[in-house]
Amino acid sequence: MTVPAFAEELGARLPSASEKAAANQLRQIIAAHAAGDAKLRVLDDDKQAAEITLTPALSNLLMELLRHVGRGDTVTLVPVSQMLTTQQAADVLNVSRPYLISLIDKGEIEHTLVGRHRRIKAEDLFAYKRARDDKRRKALAEMAETDAELL
Repeated sequence: MTVPAFAEELGARLPSASEKAAANQLRQIIAAHAAGDAKLRVLDDDKQAAEITLTPALSNLLMELLRHVGRGDTVTLVPVSQMLTTQQAADVLNVSRPYLISLIDKGEIEHTLVGRHRRIKAEDLFAYKRARDDKRRKALAEMAETDAELL
């Protein structure tokens, strides 16, 4: 028996063309009304309207999620308080697990031990990732500046 793609969680597969189109359409609708508290009205199965107030912060979060789905990315949400395994953390950083372990051993990423296993708080991992990305961005800007001087 063949299982349709939509039966599998979206975080475990790439979005279909119709899901990408729906995500882009919903993102545009939210973006058009995201300046203040936007009211979103949806119809339930009984055709009864339910109204939801979207604050600007919630609108921005939804638009970011929908932007990724609309581009065709697989998306997984991680609460900042969640403890991640080293493999999950390595996947977030797009590095190998042994490399992540070396970062932990150097003290670059905070962790806790649960028995013999290392766990990394998502908040600490994202702080490391932001700092790493900022450092890379600055280095790239300096390289571009040096290159421009040589031309």
